[in-house]
Amino acid sequence: MTRRSSRGTVAAIGEIDYDSISVDVGTHGNPGPIEYRGVDTRTGKVLFSNESIGKGTNNLGEFLAIVHALAYLKEQGSGKTVYSDSLNALKWVREKKVSTTLVKDESTRQVWELVQRAEEWLRTHTYDNKVLKWQTKAWGEIKADYDRK
Repeated sequence: MTRRSSRGTVAAIGEIDYDSISVDVGTHGNPGPIEYRGVDTRTGKVLFSNESIGKGTNNLGEFLAIVHALAYLKEQGSGKTVYSDSLNALKWVREKKVSTTLVKDESTRQVWELVQRAEEWLRTHTYDNKVLKWQTKAWGEIKADYDRK
């Protein structure tokens, strides 16, 4: 399957790697209280979740979920792929640093502490896992979706 990018070029969309983890965030407002989970892409079985982690944004939640998935897989000794549907979070993982306008105050303290820990993990650990964009238009909603749209 192919698609047009914003630059007008054609890019190929591969098949889903079902031997993978898919992550997603659930929010009540953006920013708002966030939670995230990682699921087995094939079965939908929840492998990990983090609920009620304070006020944050969708992209920050996705970033935290990706890093959680990478740490989880590292502990398992697994080279599985990680999927996220957030381009911003994928970029932040590559850069090992978030770039957001979320204010730092008492209501966002917990999320910022988790972000700091996640950035530190990325700086101090290596991984061979592929971290890929879930192609929602081609494949439908990501398997970890909270179905709150």
